Amino acid sequence: MALNTILRRASSTVATLAFRAARSPLSVRSSAVSAERLILGSQQLSRGSFISFSRFSTESAVTKTTADENLVSVLESEIECAVNEEAPDENVLEDKPEGFPFEIIDVPGERTVLLQRKFEDETIQVEVDSGATYDSEEEKEEEEAEANGDEEEESSVSIRIPMVVSVAKGDGVCLEFGVSAYPDEIVIDSLSIKQPEGSDNGLAYEGPDFDDLDENLQKAFHRFLEIRGIKPSFTDFLADYIANKDSREYLQWLKDVKAFVEK
Repeated sequence: MALNTILRRASSTVATLAFRAARSPLSVRSSAVSAERLILGSQQLSRGSFISFSRFSTESAVTKTTADENLVSVLESEIECAVNEEAPDENVLEDKPEGFPFEIIDVPGERTVLLQRKFEDETIQVEVDSGATYDSEEEKEEEEAEANGDEEEESSVSIRIPMVVSVAKGDGVCLEFGVSAYPDEIVIDSLSIKQPEGSDNGLAYEGPDFDDLDENLQKAFHRFLEIRGIKPSFTDFLADYIANKDSREYLQWLKDVKAFVEK
């Protein structure tokens, strides 16, 4: 309740009590005492509220400053660790395998890395997701071991790099493959044909699931990608490259956050 409102109500009460006193002389003393108590109580309430508000404002300012300073300190420590332990390798491109046919387009701040090349009359573009994952056979092997009563064997872990491969010709139509690249194989997860941007095909038929295709047709598509440069022998290099990119992006992200907090 605002101080002005409290005082207005106190004044109104005093006037009412005075009016009642004029009508009933016996009530003058008790009414005056009540009015005095009400005014004193209002003043104490206002003074107490002001002190509490001031204290709250001061504590909030101190807490914010302390929290920001602590965050900056932790960020500086994390930046130092990132520089010392996960410093990006500036020479990563020197490890590019022989016969790697793609130009690498790496835009700072973007999650993906783009690979491009020309292959006769085709333009081939590969979008490599830097969010590579590791597939583990541990759970599957444990279940099989339990079912067979065998001892647990050492689990194998393999890196998986998700990619989207587009093979386009002059008219803008392209084949688009969803691919998982492993060090020992290329797995085609999906396949569709894409029309040029702006063309209206309604609900276009995108074809069957790739696994439902005839086995010989599946092998032919794998060979189709292989001669265009999509080979498992390039997976380890790409894994190193995107890990290096992730280190660069993380370090820059830490610096950007620190700069914001320090403003």
